[in-house]
Amino acid sequence: MNIFVANLNYRIRKENLEGIFAEYGEVASARIIFDRDTKRSKGYGFVEMPNEEEAKKAISELNGAEWEGKMILVKESDARPGTGSADVFPTAAP
Repeated sequence: MNIFVANLNYRIRKENLEGIFAEYGEVASARIIFDRDTKRSKGYGFVEMPNEEEAKKAISELNGAEWEGKMILVKESDARPGTGSADVFPTAAP
């Protein structure tokens, strides 16, 4: 399952993101999105967890949690509409 994580502290790195989600199960990949020009974190990223049950538990427990001084948003991601891209973006709120 692909997971969108937002409102990250700008100091957070891929290894930090991977580590926090690894507490809930196997992490296939983690990435932080950076601005191309400034090379600074945009404050969000993505985590991929192959086990759906573990991923849902991580989402449930981490969404709204305080991490590194910020309340993070964690939710399931969806494929980018209309592009067929493997990149993921947050699903629309109901």
